[in-house]
Amino acid sequence: MDNPIFFDDWAGIGRILITGVLAYGALVVMLRTSGKRTLSKFNAFDFIITICLGSMLSSIIITKSVPLIEGVVALALLITLQFGITWLSVRWKPFENLIKSEPRLLVHRGVYQDRAMRRERVTREEIISALHGNGKTDLSAVTSVVLETDGSLNVFEAA
Repeated sequence: MDNPIFFDDWAGIGRILITGVLAYGALVVMLRTSGKRTLSKFNAFDFIITICLGSMLSSIIITKSVPLIEGVVALALLITLQFGITWLSVRWKPFENLIKSEPRLLVHRGVYQDRAMRRERVTREEIISALHGNGKTDLSAVTSVVLETDGSLNVFEAA
């Protein structure tokens, strides 16, 4: 068989087990040393980095043409770039504005802000779901609903 579907050889399985454990361990160490920010609640930028890290880790484990050391260096590079970008964004406001989105007011004094909702592609049903998640059934009991930078909807009650 030139292209077996279920099993090639034990060497391939051993390589995946060894590479997987070592690459995963290296990733955990790098994430822990890069700080809590890397493991925090995600904004869009952090989410993209996390997806890239997962994709790289799977390539290291599965792809025979990617040596372990080169894969670990690639992971380290991505984590270093993420650390550098977030370091710069907390020290230089124009760069932060480039990287992060601003919270958006979607309901103000119980009134839907349709233009903001269209811009952020949020439906009334999603806002109603957020209300229900906060124990509210009526929009009049709400002062505002804000789409946060991490994509969550924050509901503020009327006083």
